[in-house]
Amino acid sequence: MKDCLFCKISQGEIPAQIVYEDDQCIAFRDVNPVAPIHVLIIPREHISGIAAVTNAQQALLGHLLLVARRIAQDLGGEENGYRLVLNNGVQAGQTVFHLHIHLLAGRQLGWPPG
Repeated sequence: MKDCLFCKISQGEIPAQIVYEDDQCIAFRDVNPVAPIHVLIIPREHISGIAAVTNAQQALLGHLLLVARRIAQDLGGEENGYRLVLNNGVQAGQTVFHLHIHLLAGRQLGWPPG
């Protein structure tokens, strides 16, 4: 999508601290982290949010979760636990309308979130 910030990061038009990438997705550090480990995992394909995912994209969703697990392991977040967050819509806190998973780790995370 032409004006999508995350599409531009995925295409290399905007710099980011990339921690993982493959042909289906890219993961980079959040510019406004709320935890010592705060990484965003996004599909390269523009999908506005989880509500826009189709049945044909099931494998992509599974891939994103496995990538999140791998990054948590690689960055040391698995030892004490990590959280995956996926917001959908304005009231849920979604500010960039490109599907993304937040990987949060490195500190005690409270419950309930938000």
